[in-house]
Amino acid sequence: MKILAVSDTVVDKLYSPRVGEYFRGVDLVLGCGDLPYEYLEFLVSSLNVPLLYVPGNHDPAYNEHNPSARAEGCENLDRRVARVKGLTVAGLGGCHRYQPGRANQYSQPEMYARAAALLPALLWQRLRSGARTDILIAHSPPRGIHDDDDLPHHGFSAFLPLLRLARPRYFLHGHTLVYKSNLEPPVTQVGPTTVVNISPYRLIEVAPHVR
Repeated sequence: MKILAVSDTVVDKLYSPRVGEYFRGVDLVLGCGDLPYEYLEFLVSSLNVPLLYVPGNHDPAYNEHNPSARAEGCENLDRRVARVKGLTVAGLGGCHRYQPGRANQYSQPEMYARAAALLPALLWQRLRSGARTDILIAHSPPRGIHDDDDLPHHGFSAFLPLLRLARPRYFLHGHTLVYKSNLEPPVTQVGPTTVVNISPYRLIEVAPHVR
């Protein structure tokens, strides 16, 4: 399956009437945050494939007080697990809190709570199907993997035990590539999980489901 993953920066080649020609054969689009919802809506309508996303720290809050803060035709996967085109995909949005009171920003303990709330669904899916989660998407990276030293771009420590327990095949994130030295490759293997910094976009071929 061919997956287009996007985050953080609007790319002219994607925001083009010819996007269907440039990215022919894409089966699924995954958004890792900090993109205008109009951009996501353009991609989902132009490519005519499912689009799942998580919010970044520059995205509006989506809650009972602001239910319109979403990308039409797309699926917000924050703290959720979904089956799409034979793949199991889960999501956790947001970044490390650096501005009190702002949407989609969390302390390390808060992200531990969010990850703990997601974990039972991941483990139940694995028990029911006998297969690992295929892809976990997030805005921020795990702590110590593709993150940076400044507070807004710290990775989340909670993602590390989540990777050990859920063992997803892929962990995709954005948020930090423009801040990191080019000396660090954007793909890192963590046990059975391939961690990929996809900012601003990346095409990924995902092999058929494995048990």
